[in-house]
Amino acid sequence: MKKIGIIVFILLVAVGVTAWLNSGDLEEKKRSQEDAVLLLVQGENETEIQFEDILALPQNEFDAVLRSSGKAPVDTSYKGVQLKDILTAAGMNVAEISAVTTIAVDGYTVALTGEEIRVDDNVYVVYERDQEDLGTRESGGSGPYQLVIRLDEFGQRWNKYLMRIEVE
Repeated sequence: MKKIGIIVFILLVAVGVTAWLNSGDLEEKKRSQEDAVLLLVQGENETEIQFEDILALPQNEFDAVLRSSGKAPVDTSYKGVQLKDILTAAGMNVAEISAVTTIAVDGYTVALTGEEIRVDDNVYVVYERDQEDLGTRESGGSGPYQLVIRLDEFGQRWNKYLMRIEVE
């Protein structure tokens, strides 16, 4: 009986520590969803990208096939900006970037090489699908931002609910 009590105590402490560690992300997640803020991180430098900043960049509309498990592929129209344009506007030299990791509100991450980002018409941060805002996770949408990699044939590395971009 004493062993069970010790195990329960250890589990409660582990849950408490995990909750405490994740609580710092709650404000970032909330701002990402409610205010359409995208956090760009390179080393110790953090830059908040606002929706107005995205709209000030060259806009692109393109078609891509949306593939979702258990569903038939759907031809879909997207609107957004190339990731490399966002990075350049933030003062980064895209030619020197070796890797980028994108992180979603739900914790899903996608790793990209610098080479993938430098390819024209490939990596996009989108905010519209079929001429409608992506919506937030809470509203049943996939945004406010989503990473779309056009050359990813099966769409396995697309990232819904995009909130953070880490650059190396």
